[in-house]
Amino acid sequence: MALFYKILVFIHIFSAILGMGPGFILGEVAKKAKTMTELRHAYAIKHRLHIFVMIGGTLLLVTGLLMGAINPRLFQMGWYVTSLILFLIALAMGPLVFKPLSTPIKKLIKSHLGDEIPNEYYRLSKILVRFENIGSLVFLIIIALMILKPF
Repeated sequence: MALFYKILVFIHIFSAILGMGPGFILGEVAKKAKTMTELRHAYAIKHRLHIFVMIGGTLLLVTGLLMGAINPRLFQMGWYVTSLILFLIALAMGPLVFKPLSTPIKKLIKSHLGDEIPNEYYRLSKILVRFENIGSLVFLIIIALMILKPF
């Protein structure tokens, strides 16, 4: 069982790198776009990176819960429970915050004619990036809790 637990820890850490790494830069990918062509390309890259975020995030949750099932004492640790709650909050931000904010941006990018980026995009993306930064902050807190185990 100890070897299985070590394998889970390895997968958990690897998943954090695979999923959270790209997640931290998602908000930055489209910032330098100067034309609609560049913006469309940036959003295609964001979509591909998001796949890594989803796979890594799913593996993080599964391995974290499996480690808790193997070692139920983790559920008595404040850092573990807090990390799990924050992770679930961040997970819920996807359909509750990010999707509603990104849908009009994606529609605008798809339907806009011409190569000049419309002002509406900048207005919408500013709000999205603000929430993406909040999500990144939540994940940084989770990482700090996992490393420091302060309580």
